[in-house]
Amino acid sequence: MHVSSDFVIELDGVAKTFDGAVHALQDVSFSVPSGSVCALLGHNGAGKTTVINILTTLLQPTSGRARIAGFDVVDRPAEVRASFGATGQRAALDWQLTGRENLVLFARLRGMRRTEARLRADALIEQFGMSHAADRKVITYSVGMQRRIDIAAALVVQPKVLFLDEPTTGLDPRSRRDVWDLVASLSAQGVTTLLTTQYLEEADVLSDSIVVIDHGRVIANGTAEDLKRRVGFSYCSVSPVNPADLSKILAVVADLGDVKADQEANTVSVPAPGGVATLTDVFRRVDQLGLELADISLRKPTLDEVFFHLTEKIIT
Repeated sequence: MHVSSDFVIELDGVAKTFDGAVHALQDVSFSVPSGSVCALLGHNGAGKTTVINILTTLLQPTSGRARIAGFDVVDRPAEVRASFGATGQRAALDWQLTGRENLVLFARLRGMRRTEARLRADALIEQFGMSHAADRKVITYSVGMQRRIDIAAALVVQPKVLFLDEPTTGLDPRSRRDVWDLVASLSAQGVTTLLTTQYLEEADVLSDSIVVIDHGRVIANGTAEDLKRRVGFSYCSVSPVNPADLSKILAVVADLGDVKADQEANTVSVPAPGGVATLTDVFRRVDQLGLELADISLRKPTLDEVFFHLTEKIIT
């Protein structure tokens, strides 16, 4: 029986045990509304892949219930499979076929007649901006172009749910942004996306909601802003004009908590539980060095900092 719901992805008390002893998931519960993007975050081995495998009917839960588009993954697996598309970390394409031929192949495998499959492939090629390369073999594509065609192949029959597993791994910044634009456009079309990613900036930019899993349990669930507020304090960022001065700044503030230096961003970040008082203390210390600063400010925690804060609390 199909159950009507505003939530397209639903997990209620899901647990998974392997060999009777390994508890991969314990009491995992969360829901994802229609047309939204949910980022599923966690360290390697936290349980993300097990969640995805259950939702895609590759595994059955030991206990609890999971539904996709209102269909139970155990009781109605065929309907569940017809409701979603999925892409893995590596493109599942035939490298010796062209991009267009791959899309026609996937459409035919999904039951479309030849003419319908060609028309659908043409529409996806246009939508994904791949007209210039559609008739080249996929083996000649860049990683970013391969990712576009791979995602397009998951959409030959527009799904209610799209699972994206590390969709931008190995992509350059421009290609990553292109994939972000594609995900945003799918949300506008009513496709619900469950995203796993190691790039927390990606989750921050794309997601309407975030679920953090650690040791098989959900330890946080909410919007990016909700999770940032949970940290409970701001950060003080200091950027010198001369990157060589970064180590000097780090040395004079090292006793102020979990201080980190980011060479790429040319920034030292200091936890600021005292807010302006911490900022004033940091400024005084750095001022005594006589260095020229490009910037010093208070800011909200990044999602990376939120993630480490949440998972370190569990570990300790």
